[in-house]
Amino acid sequence: MTKQILITGGAGFVGSTLGLGLIQKHPNWQITAIDNLKRRGSELNLPRLAEANIRFIHGDVRNSEDLDANLLQPDLILECSAEPSVLAGYNSPKYVLETNLVGTINCLELARQTKADFIFLSTSRVYPIRYLSNLAYTETDTRFQLNATQEIIGASGYGIAENFSLDKPRSIYGTTKLASELLITEYADSYGIRTLINRCGVLTGPWQMGKVDQGVFALWMAFHYFKKPLKYIGYGGTGKQVRDFLHIADLLELIDIQINRLDEFNGETFNVGGGVEKSLSLLETTQICEEITGNKISITPVTENRQGDIPIFITDSRKVKKSTNWKPKKDAKNTLTDIFEWIKENESQVSDIFT
Repeated sequence: MTKQILITGGAGFVGSTLGLGLIQKHPNWQITAIDNLKRRGSELNLPRLAEANIRFIHGDVRNSEDLDANLLQPDLILECSAEPSVLAGYNSPKYVLETNLVGTINCLELARQTKADFIFLSTSRVYPIRYLSNLAYTETDTRFQLNATQEIIGASGYGIAENFSLDKPRSIYGTTKLASELLITEYADSYGIRTLINRCGVLTGPWQMGKVDQGVFALWMAFHYFKKPLKYIGYGGTGKQVRDFLHIADLLELIDIQINRLDEFNGETFNVGGGVEKSLSLLETTQICEEITGNKISITPVTENRQGDIPIFITDSRKVKKSTNWKPKKDAKNTLTDIFEWIKENESQVSDIFT
């Protein structure tokens, strides 16, 4: 069956990769990508979208007129637009609020007017910093490791589950995403919109223009490839802070399942990530990057923590795995190798972005 899908943030790393993957799986679908192209490097995706016959609109979710229901008639809105940086929320709160919250409102209004389904990519950063910082963990030679037993409800050796408490501050960025989740729930109840929320951990893979405050695994590989110096920031400057990761190809498989079984998952909120098995410290990431690239770079320790940072986050994705029978496949070596091969093949295009 032909579907009309609108992907917001559609020229970004996540939106473009999902769009290209979905059109490959479903050639009869009609996909439109809308993006303001603010993120440097997003313009590189435009030829890829055009080649796949994905319609592109240069627009901004902050502007309701760019989401005109008379011009756009989607069956489903895949809401990938966001300013995804925690630090940006502290430095540019107005832009983050307008993009992440007002943008969601405008997308929901389009869904209300067109009766479109709505899948929202939220974030693991909806969970409060204070609680995350107080998780019990031990220090090994290469990483911080979550203890199997935790005092906080919703936390375990598997990571952070959907019932983790939400009653403390979480950053302006995290608050915009949580507020968006609440509005989605209200729109669903008031207007009968079918919705689904994915609270994603760290997403990574080829075509991610990683920065220090967002996209760290792609950045780490790129700086090893181009022999640029890095820093271990915070937590004693040891590089032992840990995040689980999810290769964008694994997210694509999940999104495809969810679109095609949305009746079954309507109204659900899922934590989506790689889990303990697919997690890395910065120190471990360095070791793999050195092995893949053959390059060893200067990494300066900075002992002071950054505002809003946390020592460890692992996504407990058992709920979504059980509900969908989905499981991430790409491990750390596969993922970082994919990023390396992409940089190598597109060095002339991406060198200015990373250097």
